[in-house]
Amino acid sequence: MHLVDRSRPDPRHSGQGRRELMVSVYYPATHTAGRPAAPYMLPAAAAHFDAVTANDYLGLHVPPGRADWARTVTHVTRGAPVAAGRGGRLPVVLYSPGLGEPRTWGTTLAADLAGRGYAVVTIDNTYESPEVQFPDGSLATMPPPPSPDAADAYVRKALSVRVTDTGFVLDQLQALHSGRNPDADGQPLPKGLAGALNPAEVGMFGHSMGGTAAALAMDADHRITAGIDMDGNLTNIDGSLMPVARHGLDRPFLLLGKDGDTDTGPGWQAFRAHTPGWNRQLTLRGSEHGSFTDAEALVPRLRLRPCERTDDIGTIDPATAIRTNEAYVSAYFDHWLRGGSGRLLAGPSPKYPDMVFVK
Repeated sequence: MHLVDRSRPDPRHSGQGRRELMVSVYYPATHTAGRPAAPYMLPAAAAHFDAVTANDYLGLHVPPGRADWARTVTHVTRGAPVAAGRGGRLPVVLYSPGLGEPRTWGTTLAADLAGRGYAVVTIDNTYESPEVQFPDGSLATMPPPPSPDAADAYVRKALSVRVTDTGFVLDQLQALHSGRNPDADGQPLPKGLAGALNPAEVGMFGHSMGGTAAALAMDADHRITAGIDMDGNLTNIDGSLMPVARHGLDRPFLLLGKDGDTDTGPGWQAFRAHTPGWNRQLTLRGSEHGSFTDAEALVPRLRLRPCERTDDIGTIDPATAIRTNEAYVSAYFDHWLRGGSGRLLAGPSPKYPDMVFVK
């Protein structure tokens, strides 16, 4: 969907007069037979991802031309009718990608959650996402990263924009729940989507800066009931604690971290110390920063040298990483949005030995 906030100029390009976003909505579907698989990326976005993002922003060691991202397909079909959720409504989960990552970089987890009965909304924050293709074919790209002395101010502004963007997306989902079509171009909605969402059951998760944004958005907007931060810092670049780390949250929050040395420690420790309610910190053994993204699904197919592959996704078996991430993310949202048992969140499981609970 193409969403336009006509009340707000774009914070990166104020002359445009309005903030425009692209989001994708994943949902459980019926009558998918015969429908084509959704592409992983649209053509213009795929070309920019290949030429710039894969190496310059994500550091994947993938030379341009190694993969055809526009022809890469997913296990998702486009436009299929919506399968009704329990009680007729689908709980909503928002996904925020890392800085320099497109919203498609979370497709594996988004599709898995949708298959379990959630509506998952992935958000591209325009000019912060590396590439955003709009319905008219135009492409908005991320400007070059700031100089080191301007990085702290850049990240603070980016997080503030993400929080505001998240609130706006929630407003548009409320419109969708009410039966209206919020798409700026009036593109037809899939059958059954209008009125299918439950805005009273909203979670949010994200990777890297997206995980940080999940914590900050929860702090700012009580419509978000539960959140997950996947390896995202809760300290500013200058070393100071973010406000949410200083005072915590009054709703449940899960911290999923990479293995080995990490700079998330001070912020996460402060956050847990100041959060009075439910919180957990888990470490995925043998993982790297990218192990919570589609890198685990895609990197093994890119014919990289062993040292490059390990740098991208660690030493954990990719199928194990995906299976473990899916299990814990779904168990968490099942517990806090649907009243599930939450047994997997109580302590180590022999079924998933690579997920370590941090005291």
